[in-house]
Formats: sequence, C-alpha cells, structure tokens
Amino acid sequence: MEGILPLFKPAGMTSHDCVFKLRKLLRTKKVGHTGTLDPDVTGVLPICVGKATKIAEYITDAGKAYEGEVTLGFTTTTEDASGEKVDEKSVDRTLTKKEIESVLHSLVGEIEQTPPMYSAVKVNGKKLYEYARQGIEVERPTRKVTIYSIELLDDRDSYAGELVSFKFRVSCSKGTYIRTLAVTIGEKLGYPAHMSSLVRIQSASFSLEDCFTFAQLEEMAEESRLETALYPLETGISYLPKYRINDKVAEKVKNGALLQIPKDLEGVEGPIVAETEDGKALAIYRAHPTKHGMMKPDKVLRNEQ
Repeated sequence: MEGILPLFKPAGMTSHDCVFKLRKLLRTKKVGHTGTLDPDVTGVLPICVGKATKIAEYITDAGKAYEGEVTLGFTTTTEDASGEKVDEKSVDRTLTKKEIESVLHSLVGEIEQTPPMYSAVKVNGKKLYEYARQGIEVERPTRKVTIYSIELLDDRDSYAGELVSFKFRVSCSKGTYIRTLAVTIGEKLGYPAHMSSLVRIQSASFSLEDCFTFAQLEEMAEESRLETALYPLETGISYLPKYRINDKVAEKVKNGALLQIPKDLEGVEGPIVAETEDGKALAIYRAHPTKHGMMKPDKVLRNEQ
C-alpha cells in the first residue's frame, strides 16, 4: 500500500493519535503525518503511507491555509480557547470593518513570531509546553514566517460588545502559529485576544473537499476498498518544479547520480522533482553545494529496475 491519504482530523485527537489509529486501520506501520495540528484544531492532515513517507517533509514544507476566529476581550495561557484567562479588557468601543481589514492587510508579507509557551518548539532540548506545565517561562527565539494573504470573512460593517469575535481566512508558510497571529491582530486593535476556533482548509495540494473522515475510512475498510482513499505519491509534491527525464537518465537517477541543472530551472530555490516521461516521480534533487551547475539527489523515491 502506497500513497497519500488526506484525512479530516477531528477535534480532540493529536496528529500522532491519528497516525496510531490509521496504522491499525491500514494494517501497516509505515504511516506518517505531515505536520502537527493542535488537538482542538480540525481539518486537512495529509497522511503518508508506504513509500510516500519519503515525501512527508516536502508536504510539511508546503504552504497552508486556515479559517479561524479571533475573539477580542481576553487572552489565554495557550493563546487559544483551551487555556486559562490571563489578561482581560472589555471592548469599549465600536470597531469598523475597515479598521479590522486594515490590521489584517498590514500583516501580509514576512513577519516575526515568538512561538507560544504551549508549543512543541524545543529550547535547550526540552519542549516549550513541558516548561509551561511546570510554570516556567523561558526566552523563545523568534522565527520569520510569511503571510501570503489574509481576509476578513464576516460581512458586518461594525463590531461591538464586551467580547468581539470575527472570522478570517489566511494563507501562510509552514511554521506559522495562527494562535499567535490572533493575539497579534488583537494587539494591533488595542485589545487582548485569542484564537477561539481554527480549521485547516488546505495543506500543499490537498483541500477539505479531498479529505476522508475516520467514519468514512472505517466503512471503506469493512468493504476492502481503503486503497481507493490513497492519492498517488506525486500529488503531494505537485507544487514543486519538475525535470522530465528519459529512460536512460532515469536509470542513473535511480542509482543516485548527479545531474546538470536544466537551463529552465537555473536559480530555482529548493527541491526539484526528477520524473519519468509518463510523470512518475523518481527522486527529489537540490542544487549541489560545491559543484556549480549540478544538482544532487536529496531523496531517491523509487529505485526499482
């Protein structure tokens, strides 16, 4: 069994819980997820099965899109609805749609984020949430992330009340903390805030419409048609640039040979997929660090003769 299973992750399960359950369902240990989603977050979680586990990191590196809700009026220890209130300030004025949209648009581009204490980022070999559970706050390194687009989904002209909530859609680079983004939106509007709900609507080329629920998968397993839920390995790396090769070069690629970077891909940053004439991905290449104009295999995906 080989391919990518786009799972709709339910609330209350960790990404690892999902993998554990799918290993039993698929009857294989070679199952891996493509980036952690917090337990309360639902949505798209591509699961790699068999040889497709080799490309998990490239799906993880791809862009993501979310639909979330910001609530102004208080923030929490976790920056989402699961934490304890730590700062409260009632919204004492009417906010306009234009004002909120202006704040959202100001965040488009490269921004710096400080990972929340309740996160899996490691500091001195220990995960931040482990410090947080002991009541210890440590200095966290900031990280640069990119917001490609962000838009307000609510259509009201004004927002008022002690607590104000509004929904938004964001497209962003990997590693973006939407919880932290919600807090930043609140700060820019002058109020403490937290992320009150979140759904991941896209990961790499997979969207909500592609996803299967556990209930659907269990039914498919009973009918012995689980394999029909798997997308080809190539689907997960469809966003990467391609280099089409003939059969002769393909044999060299299977053995990990260096290749000359094709002219139309010169200057391309990041990985390049070497694929056969019928579109089968054989390997993922990167520019050679010392040999100018050459690229070396980052990962050989298929080496059957």
